[in-house]
Amino acid sequence: MPCSSRALHASWSSTLRLPRSSFPPRVAPVLKTQLLPKCTDELYAWQRHHRPAKDTFVLHDGPPYANGSLHIGHALNKILKDIVCRFQLTQGKRVDFIPGWDCHGLPIELKALQGGRSTADGKERAYDAVAIRKSARELALQAVEEQKEGFKGWAVMADWSSAWKTMDKDFERKQLGLFKEMVDQGLIQRRFKPVYWSPSSGTALAEAELEYKDDHKSTAALIKFPIMELPEKLRRLPRVDTQNVFAVIWTTTPWTLPANRAIAINPELLYDLIESPGQGQLLVAQSRVKYVTEMSGLESFQTIVNSIPGADLIERTTYQNVLRGQNSRPQPFIEADFVSAESGSGLVHCAPGHGMEDYEACNAYGLEISAPLDDQGCFTPVAFPDDPARLAGKPVLTEGSKEVIQILRPLGHVLRTHKYVHKYPYDWRSKLPVIVRATEQWFADVHGIKGAALKALEHVNFIPSSGSSRLESFVRSRNEWCISRQRAWGVPIPALYHKATGSAVLDGDSVTHIMSVIDDRGIDAWWTDAEDYPAWIPPELRGSPSENLYRRGKDTMDVWFDSGTSWSQVQDNANSRPSPADVYLEGTDQHRGWFQSSLLTFVAHQTASLSPSDQDSVVAPFKTLITHGFTLDQNGRKMSKSVGNVISPDQIMDGSLLPPIKRKKKDPSDTLPTFDGLGTDALRLWVAGSDFTKDVVISQAILKAVNGSLQKLRVTIRLILGALEDFDPTHAVEYNDLKNTDKLALLQLSSCNSSVLESYQSYEFYKATTTLNRWVNLDFSAIYVETIKDRLYADDPKSTSRLSAQTVLFHVYNNLLGMLAPLTPLLVEEAWHFTPEAIKTSTIHPLQRTYPITPPAWKNEQLAADLPLLLRINDAVKAAQERARGAKQMGSSLQSSVFLSFDSAAQGSERTATADVSHEHVVRRWADELDSFLVVSSVHIGAKPERASEWAYSSEFETPIGKGVAWVLPAERAKCARCWRYVAPEAEEPICGRCEAVIEKLEAHKA
Repeated sequence: MPCSSRALHASWSSTLRLPRSSFPPRVAPVLKTQLLPKCTDELYAWQRHHRPAKDTFVLHDGPPYANGSLHIGHALNKILKDIVCRFQLTQGKRVDFIPGWDCHGLPIELKALQGGRSTADGKERAYDAVAIRKSARELALQAVEEQKEGFKGWAVMADWSSAWKTMDKDFERKQLGLFKEMVDQGLIQRRFKPVYWSPSSGTALAEAELEYKDDHKSTAALIKFPIMELPEKLRRLPRVDTQNVFAVIWTTTPWTLPANRAIAINPELLYDLIESPGQGQLLVAQSRVKYVTEMSGLESFQTIVNSIPGADLIERTTYQNVLRGQNSRPQPFIEADFVSAESGSGLVHCAPGHGMEDYEACNAYGLEISAPLDDQGCFTPVAFPDDPARLAGKPVLTEGSKEVIQILRPLGHVLRTHKYVHKYPYDWRSKLPVIVRATEQWFADVHGIKGAALKALEHVNFIPSSGSSRLESFVRSRNEWCISRQRAWGVPIPALYHKATGSAVLDGDSVTHIMSVIDDRGIDAWWTDAEDYPAWIPPELRGSPSENLYRRGKDTMDVWFDSGTSWSQVQDNANSRPSPADVYLEGTDQHRGWFQSSLLTFVAHQTASLSPSDQDSVVAPFKTLITHGFTLDQNGRKMSKSVGNVISPDQIMDGSLLPPIKRKKKDPSDTLPTFDGLGTDALRLWVAGSDFTKDVVISQAILKAVNGSLQKLRVTIRLILGALEDFDPTHAVEYNDLKNTDKLALLQLSSCNSSVLESYQSYEFYKATTTLNRWVNLDFSAIYVETIKDRLYADDPKSTSRLSAQTVLFHVYNNLLGMLAPLTPLLVEEAWHFTPEAIKTSTIHPLQRTYPITPPAWKNEQLAADLPLLLRINDAVKAAQERARGAKQMGSSLQSSVFLSFDSAAQGSERTATADVSHEHVVRRWADELDSFLVVSSVHIGAKPERASEWAYSSEFETPIGKGVAWVLPAERAKCARCWRYVAPEAEEPICGRCEAVIEKLEAHKA
């Protein structure tokens, strides 16, 4: 070796092409501020200009509530939507994603009320509707802006400048327009019916505004009602004491007894009349006698009459409800199919003002409906006519229920009371129990459009598929929708009421007139104008100039009606589309909320312009309905402020949920911990890696894995960028000229690419993330990168072998960014920022490209057939090397040479038939590249090692027709001082032939 070579290069490393990139370990805050708009606002504007309008994908935003800070559920929801939209962008589509906010409703109104209670002098003042609305609007606007900035920080791409709010004038007008369409169809009606009522909020609630508590405790009671009249054939029986017969009912709501108007029985059941000392004769279902007697502690009883058919009692038996007064009229026994032989006493107390089933059953008999409660859930004086003050003002859920029992106990009408734990509805906002109470409310008739709605769902794609039956069951079981709320902050129900009679006026003409006044004066004028302001009253309803016969109503619309009409925000842009949106995506709780209200209002909108024969053409407002689960803590608990387990998205982004970084040198004055915060990409990768169709758990272990994956991606991108620093894509090597190792890498890349694409198409983002991470860690980093390091670092920079590796890395880089584009757009934008100019000028920005489709040639069938054997050989070599390392015989894998031997018996018996695919044939085809593939210094094929060595380790591997053995021995030659492979001749400073030639070229180039 010429002396000049070593003399000119004091350090061999200076002759190596080690990767160099300024791509940082984590994105700097300043750079994030610069890059975030590029991958969000600017990208959205670009695609709206460059992508064809005829191929638009619409994801309609289920509006978050404009109240409070963003939580981890918001992150899961909004980032999932963004991934969906960004994937559609990679499919060449124009994306239409306009965010919205739900701004009306009780939580904001309560916050407005709280803000209005304190004054400068410390006294409280009443807030009227006008002040409430002004304050609520300001609070909602503030929350919208704060939440908007949070969403943007998560790299959510949307048309933020066109964001809509349910309190916008245009939105409210469209909502009132739909309401009028429903009025014209006769779908809006006012009725005195039982509804869910929240005493804590002072308003009616819809089913979607409830949450159920499984451990609610009630005071249940077995109550006796004195029977006044029996069927004649029972009266004639000698043992029947007609003056001492009672009907036994069981109830978990004793407070509803003042409103009792009937006792329901099942005509198919048999009933017994039993007698017990001190309790009289008791009528009980035959199947429930044991329960009633044991629960009441009736140790001895006798059957007076058995097997009385329920049908004989209906309409022939009456009883007295003493709570209605000692001289109250007798009440009937009625028929009801909800009476069960498996619960209670087999007789059901019916209070039609406090239960929907009771209402339906009693209404069929024309019975009076009573609900003697006020808006705060307290009894009114009419609840107990004999002593009006005794129950008046008492809350029914606490003191009122106890007092009812106290009234009945001295009369001997209480058999037993006991605590009963059961599922019970709570107000989802106040977290307090609700009641069922009959009030005058406005209802939407769902029964009239239910058939068309169910038909429309048949053409919807549900993800997961279980969402179909869930939504269908909610729609199928619903006949009415209580849409009126007794609040100030909302869209008014445009009804007028006669001052003298209280009768309501609500028809198409009156609504049209009121809408015109709203257009002229603004919606707040409904509350600010004087009560007798005549402009609101249609001319045909006005009295004399000096007398106004009507007043404006004070009810507002259910917020689910607000958000349920939000499809109108996209319909104008999608008039040629049957369904306004391609996708709705929300939490699973929205099956009974926004999904259902959107479906019903959109169906009602369509039926307004269709004849009955065209009902089959009705469609849902969405083509695909995607639902995600709730976010849970590491113990599987739902996140709650009261439990103290709420996680903020910022905690994931700043890394504070993970252990602090251990510093090598710590400043004694700095006592604050430092966390490894990986920012927006960490949050998005957590979302992407979660199976959102189930409840999503957040734990330290999961976040550690997410951070590890993200760090690996950053290291991978940095390595590729460094290796491509001097690469010119115009000099890329053609596929047929690539090495087998390079072609194998493209095969694995192609397989990964296809799997990721399939996962995106099926909305299984967690599978895409898992596939991508596995490929990065195993196929790319652990195998390919290790095989090409020597070529990249030590080969002649202009050599085909090095260009071949760079060509593959160029393809890897393009595909990797393409696969990552929907998941981590900020990371992709950052990588592009650091991409060498030569590559930028020859390719399209990765966020503007369509999804990368790999050439068919990359799916090399021969290499695919070779791969399993090569991987088994690689595993065997690694296993033998680990044993050598364990014995401290070697360190780097380059310190070893490998011998591969094969089962000769199998070769001899089957070689002819399998010559073209035999294991040895495969290995010999790879002979020139096996040393780099296995990352060793030399490989010998076909024989066991015969040379003497200090140590040797072996490991078997399976072949298609037998077994093979991989032997690992010490390297045969000296370590090259430049490339560190053991392929150099023995010398004072050995250099291998390849490195010598490269150095000579470098010297010649300098000369």
